[in-house]
Amino acid sequence: MKLSIAVSSPDAVFSALALKGEYEENFALVKEAGFDGAELAIKDPSKIDKERLESLLTRFGLVSPAMGTGRAFGEEGLCFSSPDETVRRAAVERICSHIDFGARLKSLIIIGLILGKNTVTPESEGWAVECLAECAKYAAGKGVCLVIEPINRYETSFIITVDDCLRFLDRVGADNCRILLDTFHMNIEEASIEASMRRAGERVAHVHVADSNRRHPGAGHIDFRSVVDVLREIGYDGFLSAEILPHPEPAAAARATVEFLRKILSE
Repeated sequence: MKLSIAVSSPDAVFSALALKGEYEENFALVKEAGFDGAELAIKDPSKIDKERLESLLTRFGLVSPAMGTGRAFGEEGLCFSSPDETVRRAAVERICSHIDFGARLKSLIIIGLILGKNTVTPESEGWAVECLAECAKYAAGKGVCLVIEPINRYETSFIITVDDCLRFLDRVGADNCRILLDTFHMNIEEASIEASMRRAGERVAHVHVADSNRRHPGAGHIDFRSVVDVLREIGYDGFLSAEILPHPEPAAAARATVEFLRKILSE
């Protein structure tokens, strides 16, 4: 397994992005810390210099394994389960723009908070299924995979557990829609992180790592040795991507993540 960390522009509101700021400076830190990749948290791909971003990734020898889209919901309110069709259309169009950029970078596209925080009803879930199915069809034509992230009950009321996600994906019925596991959310919602990972099995395509306190792995009580063992058991060989709070400060959190996880991965 390889390691990455979420990186965003300085205007991001979401707190669990340890590295916010100028991309060149942060990519240098990502590389120096020993990561293999930088997961990009992008609100609107139309408002960034894509060529420069690609050039910087190449310059620092990094890949972008996945692209976060949650800022479009958190900062603009775009979501798939909105009762307002205009909002839903804008959300689909925004994700399609992420897909276009993801195809260039060979990135997975994360579908998390863009699903919305609305109460799950047959109607709201139906809207979300329709929107995701449309995006999945568009992504398939670009060779892009979408990864759906269960998020804890304090941040959403939509897809909360792995089982929720599995049922939702069965309704969407798209081969290029898979699961993103996040250890922080799983620690809150799953009776057993390991058992839920086994149920997700081969449908897992990306993994976010943060400890029980959302700090860097090793700063809380999650058993990451067990997590890595189960990921190996189910055949996962993708990225462990840190989506963590910047404590005690961003560079220290990044370096501590690599030091802790490299040790476990070498065992």
